[in-house]
Amino acid sequence: MNKIRKGDQVIVTTGRDKGKRGTVTQRVDADHIVVEGVNVAKKHVKPNPLKGTTGGVVDKTMPIHQSNVAIFNAATGKADRVGIKLQADGKKVRVFKSSGDEIKA
Repeated sequence: MNKIRKGDQVIVTTGRDKGKRGTVTQRVDADHIVVEGVNVAKKHVKPNPLKGTTGGVVDKTMPIHQSNVAIFNAATGKADRVGIKLQADGKKVRVFKSSGDEIKA
């Protein structure tokens, strides 16, 4: 079970974008995620007349390692860690470590 999923609000804890908050838009692989507005790089793109794209410099959101982000707890307004709790019916749910509240996804 992934502790950080697509659609979660996260805060960057390390790196040049430290303190920025955004939504996870994609999981690239087991360890990397794409967060909107975080780790944005300038990419030089060639024009492609067959696809109808023009060339130039484009902003592209690059993946970031999931260990460099923490999930945002709206109740406290701070970053929080994620734990996994087993319910009575055998279902696993994600919870905030600080409060034990279930994470709504």
